[in-house]
Amino acid sequence: MSPADPSAARRAIEAIWHLEAARVIGRVARLVRNVGLAEEFAQDALVAALEHWPANGVPANPAAWLMTAAKRRALDHLRHEQVSAGKAVDIGRELDFRHEVAAAELADQVDDRLDDEIGDDLLRLIFTACHPLLSPEARCALTLRLMGGLTTDEIARAYLKPEPTIAQRIVRAKRTLAEARVPFEVPHGAELLRRQGPVLEVIYLIFNEGYAATSGADWMRPALCEEALRLGRVLAGLLPSEGEVLGLVALMEIQASRFAARTSPAGEPVLLLEQDRSRWDRLLIRRGLAALAQAEALPGPLGPYALQAAIAACHARATSAEGTDWARIAALYDGLAEIASSPVVSLNRAVAVAMAFGPAAGLEIVDGLLAEPGLRNYHLLPSVRGDLLARLDRPDEARAEFERAARLTHNARERALLLARAGRCRV
Repeated sequence: MSPADPSAARRAIEAIWHLEAARVIGRVARLVRNVGLAEEFAQDALVAALEHWPANGVPANPAAWLMTAAKRRALDHLRHEQVSAGKAVDIGRELDFRHEVAAAELADQVDDRLDDEIGDDLLRLIFTACHPLLSPEARCALTLRLMGGLTTDEIARAYLKPEPTIAQRIVRAKRTLAEARVPFEVPHGAELLRRQGPVLEVIYLIFNEGYAATSGADWMRPALCEEALRLGRVLAGLLPSEGEVLGLVALMEIQASRFAARTSPAGEPVLLLEQDRSRWDRLLIRRGLAALAQAEALPGPLGPYALQAAIAACHARATSAEGTDWARIAALYDGLAEIASSPVVSLNRAVAVAMAFGPAAGLEIVDGLLAEPGLRNYHLLPSVRGDLLARLDRPDEARAEFERAARLTHNARERALLLARAGRCRV
């Protein structure tokens, strides 16, 4: 790229950083054993790129340039630490570090061994960012920052939170990890299974916030879904024999296939049963079904994410809402309730039962959930109940439920949809 094109250079830097941030941070974190410091040194490399590339042009191997700059900053820190502590320089460690730097400077080739190390570093990074010590909100923010290369401002805008709030979450999360001396490593055995849950939960929380925004004027935030999908694909590539990882990726791929059909030309929400299925992305569906097939081929029963992916697959395989195998979906929800029971699962099961066996059967299940504390302020409970009452020709009750759902939701597009449904009950 010409040095005379600084704006193009800055765009290139943003795109490259988005792709390479996690690798750079992960590699440096393995050396300094501190995620906060690693991110700081990676940011230093980004600042250096912003200073030099617009004037000098984008280097032939920008990823290696960023990696080298971050490692050199980390090496300076380690030397300073050793001098400050009055210790002799660990020659072996420095020589090893110099070898790492030299390897990163290779313009276009990275050998298989280095690829494996990068994969290990990414695994360590995501398991560290999603440590159970952190709250779910902090895990999401830190994961997007470290693994997605998003700025604090971008994360704040995605979640409709003030930037200082997100910044504080990230700072506190890094401080918590440092003070607890959380090791930068992938856990093993039973601890791996325990920690895998929070990792998958964070990725799916990010995806869900993009798929159906909890607040604001937008029905969806596709950028968050894309980040979650990218993280899930990375994780599946690193852990190809983990059924729940494959299940989550399958679920997200299939759900993401509906994006184009989920809104009208005016940006209004379009519910699943009313969507034009010809607009569903067949490539994403094929990818999702392939990931689900991989999960199903593994020994042992399907886990919660794989079961949800199997439910999504029933919708994806049906050419119409009427042609959907609702009895199978209800049975899959029965299986899901056995291993991951929750009021929300029960509510979703009620919808499937209503579609398979009639609205009265579904309403009986929903009415049994009215006293659930966890659903007291959950707008989809009155929304589902309103739909079933409307189908049972009880318009006054249905209207009241849709209006209650509209009061509970914080999403402007969804509120308008619910009020419109309430209005139709007056006819």
